[in-house]
Amino acid sequence: MTLPVILTPHPHVRVDKNVLGGSPYVAGSRVPVRRLWAFYRNGTSVERILKRYPQLGPAKVFDALAFALDNQEVVEADLAQEEALLGARDKPRRETAQIELPFLSTSPASPPAPRRR
Repeated sequence: MTLPVILTPHPHVRVDKNVLGGSPYVAGSRVPVRRLWAFYRNGTSVERILKRYPQLGPAKVFDALAFALDNQEVVEADLAQEEALLGARDKPRRETAQIELPFLSTSPASPPAPRRR
């Protein structure tokens, strides 16, 4: 699935099909914009985000959030894509059939011999 066209580029946000599967990310890191946006949208303060990602700094965090606001369709599609991938990963795998092996002997196994020192 490809993401919609980016309407407004931002200086601290990059999109590269070879990095994070083409998801927008903060330049100089591998932090996806969708992650910062999800935190912020769910009520996390910018101060808390900066504490969680101190390597980004305020300019990059604010620019990533501005990118998300300017390109909401892109970020929402990226979040939906991530959710679909995680949902597919969490689906239970089908059970494999177990094969019964015939016993080699019908007598119970004898206990192992004691070890000599």
